[in-house]
Amino acid sequence: MSRDPRYDILFEPVKVGPVTAPNRFYQVPHCTGMGHQRPRTLAAMRGVKAQGGWGVVCTEYNSIHPTSDDLPHAYASLWDDSDVRAHQLMTDAVHEHGSLAGAELWYGGARSSNNMTRLVSMDVDSVPNLAGHPFQTRAMDKTDIRNLRHWHKRAALRARDAGFDIVYVYATHGYLVSNFLNPRMNTRSDEYGGSLENRMRLTRELIEETKEAVGDRCAVAVRFSADEEIGEDGQPIFGERREMLEALANLPDLWDINIADYSLEMGVSRFVKEGALEPYMTWVKSVTDKPVVTVGRFTSPDTMVSQIKRGITDFIGAARPSIADPFLPKKIEEGRLSEIRECIGCNICYSGDSLGVPIRCTQNPTMGEEWRRGWHPEIITKKASNARVLVVGAGASGLEAARALGARGYEVMLAEATREIGGRVTREASLPGMSEYIRVRDYREQQLLQMTNVEIFRESLLSVEDVLAVEADHVAIATGATWRTDRFNEEVYLPIATGEAALRVFTPDDIMDGRLPDGPTLIFDGDRYYMGSVMAERIRAEGHEVTYVTPSDSVSAWAGNTSERWRIRTHLMSRGIQIETAQTLVAFDGSQAVLECAYSGAEKTMAVSNIVMVTARKPNDALYRKILGEAGSDSLPFSLTRIGDCDAPSIIAAAVYAGHRYAQELDSVVDIDEPLKHDRVDVGLDAGAVSPAQWK
Repeated sequence: MSRDPRYDILFEPVKVGPVTAPNRFYQVPHCTGMGHQRPRTLAAMRGVKAQGGWGVVCTEYNSIHPTSDDLPHAYASLWDDSDVRAHQLMTDAVHEHGSLAGAELWYGGARSSNNMTRLVSMDVDSVPNLAGHPFQTRAMDKTDIRNLRHWHKRAALRARDAGFDIVYVYATHGYLVSNFLNPRMNTRSDEYGGSLENRMRLTRELIEETKEAVGDRCAVAVRFSADEEIGEDGQPIFGERREMLEALANLPDLWDINIADYSLEMGVSRFVKEGALEPYMTWVKSVTDKPVVTVGRFTSPDTMVSQIKRGITDFIGAARPSIADPFLPKKIEEGRLSEIRECIGCNICYSGDSLGVPIRCTQNPTMGEEWRRGWHPEIITKKASNARVLVVGAGASGLEAARALGARGYEVMLAEATREIGGRVTREASLPGMSEYIRVRDYREQQLLQMTNVEIFRESLLSVEDVLAVEADHVAIATGATWRTDRFNEEVYLPIATGEAALRVFTPDDIMDGRLPDGPTLIFDGDRYYMGSVMAERIRAEGHEVTYVTPSDSVSAWAGNTSERWRIRTHLMSRGIQIETAQTLVAFDGSQAVLECAYSGAEKTMAVSNIVMVTARKPNDALYRKILGEAGSDSLPFSLTRIGDCDAPSIIAAAVYAGHRYAQELDSVVDIDEPLKHDRVDVGLDAGAVSPAQWK
């Protein structure tokens, strides 16, 4: 297949100062949960993106000095020459495929508590830590500002020496440089505060000094917000932003534009759709001759072309789409649009940074595993035998197992008990705001339909005898899990109702099956992710009074890791849904629920007619256990494995990963003691005596 001429504009080279990007696909700086702690893992992941056709591939934020420490959020760093050597692994991997490498220089200021280095953080004034830690910054004096400029210049030189082609001045997202620009925060009375010109002084100095440091070897980019304050979605409050950009318009070589509301810029698909930043970008290119990049969770090549032709942006900036499919540009270039793994906007990738662990992706199970497992998003080891594989269950895990096994060349039979494949993905995608989750199913179904070595058997509820009759060499049970009606008290499962009252206790499965409560309903969220709030919204849409109850201190507590907790609570409140936090549901008699304070143990009652329990799920492993019980594990004529929720209920990303891992490891020997490589410092090695080639 060849490229559709409509998309030719996406593959035009673009000059950025002294360097030239080979196309318009630009992977903007994004967090990975790897940073300076896992340089080989990071380099392999970024290298795969360059191989996939991203013309520019940037690092995550690079701390320029130990007084800017963000742990447990894993950041990159440019503190010393060891960082230069570590970054060379990445720049070499990116350059190998003809792409440019970019480094974002970062100083956290009031957003950095420096918990690891224990050095005092500095900012425009002495203010409380903006991430909620019980520390304050030191107000920077003239010496501090000179030191900052010195550190920034040294980091720029290290970035140049590490082989980066684009070096960033980071002036947004509430970090130090943006705080100097902020007219509300910057109340200084010296030449760095007060007037617009004075507040821009530090930004101007950093741009000029960075350009002086890197010379004609690297381009200099500025990351900058198009609006000044957070307002209603799609209704920018620009403030002085246009004046600022006009004043600095042609000083850097590129503008990387985002917005003040990170929950919109990085919004989950439930609340934010493709191209959401366009209303904020309308004026940007009119005030600068330099190329502009912005993001928008772009997955449609038609949207990409439209943004460029209408003068919204010069580059298609992306973080999440490049994670879901590192080969997105190649697939557009080669006319393979149906093979694109479109981002579903779940933000599981972002949770890696929140938790301080390597990035993962619901759509792309190889993300973060490129180095330690040797997985590749497009290339998979060919089959090691002529074995036949039966996969029972066509949910997220079963679909991915069948797809990856088929790609390896195995003969695969995929049996699904119902008419519709997709399991929980199909069911959840029908809920409010969740429609883009169907991409998990659709991508895999599309791939399977093209594989002559994979057969899908719908409406095939298999018994033990049926499984044995297939005479497969390997059997994977991927029959999912079912939501429970009881709650877990951190030791045991406890029922909350008996008798007639139990008939008024629902689960998400009931709701997705179309069995809806009638009348005032209490949603009990012990799951703490998105499902509880989605259930509340779904039932509220029927016109019923709804109260959301959780034992946590906040709504959808775990969703803070995916940067959606604030939007979830705001959304529930806008729908008139009542909220009770730090309360545990202990009993329900059919007309009243008994709640217990998570702290004091004090009880109170609430008049409701129905309960929806969003707590835990029970693995549907009956078939697996029956096979073992009737045939015995030692006498089975095939290998038998549980995968996905049938093995251990979890998020959809974990189910997809489990299916992929099963397919990758089939017919191979896995060391149970050392199942994967560890990217960490070996104190037995003298790093100075080891060449970079050996580190790889």
